[in-house]
Amino acid sequence: MIEMRVAGIAIDAVNRSPIVLLKDGTERRALPIYINQDQAKAIISALENQKPPRPLTHDLMANTLEVWGMVLERIVIHSIQDGTFYAVMTIRQGEIKKDIDARPSDAIALALRTNSAIWVMEEVIADASIPVDRDADEAEQRAFREFVANLRPEDLIQGKGYSTGEA
Repeated sequence: MIEMRVAGIAIDAVNRSPIVLLKDGTERRALPIYINQDQAKAIISALENQKPPRPLTHDLMANTLEVWGMVLERIVIHSIQDGTFYAVMTIRQGEIKKDIDARPSDAIALALRTNSAIWVMEEVIADASIPVDRDADEAEQRAFREFVANLRPEDLIQGKGYSTGEA
């Protein structure tokens, strides 16, 4: 799993649909997830730390968790099927933990309100993410190819920074 953060909300230029954009810690990969207008508003209000005069749905859920001594430990976006993302929220009360199925947009909106971690499975990132910094990706690939091309068998012998695993 890779921890991600909400980078913001974007608008698809073609169909004008909102997209929540998650980025990894290195800011090398971005995961765009299409959402609707209401979900975008809920995420934006959390990002901007806006407090409505009366609790909205996600605020109500966060308040309920707090009052009952529950903690949203993390959300995990675990799969994508036919273009639809799936997530679970891990909620803990004392020693008891439960995973609850959720739409990623709802889970993200709640995670932002409770300062909870947002995780994405590697398979989802491999299937649906987009590169953010192509130049850095290409430079890293070039450096790795050069390293492998210049690698000699004697470089792998103990004493050169590598171990054979034998005692």
